[in-house]
Amino acid sequence: MKKHILVVDDEQDILDLVKYNLQIDGHTVTCVDTGEEALESARSIMPDLILLDLMLPGVDGLQVCKILKQDPTTMQIPIIMLTAKGEEADIVTGLELGADDYITKPFSPRVLLARVKAVSRREFEQSKKSDSDIIRIHNIVIDPGRHKVTINNKPLDLTYSEFKILQTFAQRPGWVFTRYQIVDALRGEDYPVTERAVDVQIVGLRKKLGDYGKYVETVRGVGYRFKE
Repeated sequence: MKKHILVVDDEQDILDLVKYNLQIDGHTVTCVDTGEEALESARSIMPDLILLDLMLPGVDGLQVCKILKQDPTTMQIPIIMLTAKGEEADIVTGLELGADDYITKPFSPRVLLARVKAVSRREFEQSKKSDSDIIRIHNIVIDPGRHKVTINNKPLDLTYSEFKILQTFAQRPGWVFTRYQIVDALRGEDYPVTERAVDVQIVGLRKKLGDYGKYVETVRGVGYRFKE
């Protein structure tokens, strides 16, 4: 599944490396080196995927991610953070803002291509969902095909991760999911995870669910479940 990918990084050697490997894999690649150019390019070319460095001159990568995920015209574009920052707090921040994945430098080109394929595959699978996959529970309606959630007919704005967690829970109400099972549902097997990264996603989801956040229950020492 070949894509038009926007790569944003202020290091020319990284741009060259990423562009070379993506093109070898058959993708079309556009490269920019500032946050301002990233915003302009994302809105003009509407890429299928964005590889976004965190440390950028001017508007940094986190701000670029936040702006794009809040804009209805660009919010559905998958974003993979590409950065030298690997601390837990940076990973959590990126995911909270709606990033779909996170790769730290230095990285293997094979890992990069695998992550690009994984994100592309998730988007493709989401697009194939039909009305028969709609989940209704506790006045919450989850439409995977449209990546849409409503509560009492009012739309709920969720990040990709929050949406996927809610969908996973609602598909099996009463089932207890460990943190690692939650990450598997989000990113696939063998993805590096910290307990805090998962817990922060749950806190954010509960907050957005409002009064319905009570249905996301903590099972002490095990994980989480969605109340039947």
